[in-house]
Amino acid sequence: MLLVVTYSAAARTALRNLCRRHEDAVVRRFGRAALLDATVYAAFLALRLRESHREDVQIERTEPFNEFVSLDGPVREAASAYANRETKSTPYAAFAAGTDHPPPDAMKGEEL
Repeated sequence: MLLVVTYSAAARTALRNLCRRHEDAVVRRFGRAALLDATVYAAFLALRLRESHREDVQIERTEPFNEFVSLDGPVREAASAYANRETKSTPYAAFAAGTDHPPPDAMKGEEL
């Protein structure tokens, strides 16, 4: 997929118009950003937008995140346990202290 991010009002307006006219190429819209499908036509649309608005448009190629391929089990388990914690106001660092869950500092420095 292609992620198109806009940084000016004019570029946002152009992205909104592009998304309305070419709904078949749009996977999801986020206001100042949109995900376009991975087709040559979607790339053409994104490049046309960037050509019109230069540095106010950023285009990135993305791929769906698969947590079962990209992450170890302990991180997935920690996310699940933290989401289902009894006291919702407990920050993750306090929640993970004294458990087998990975500490936040260890996760911050580790690349996917």
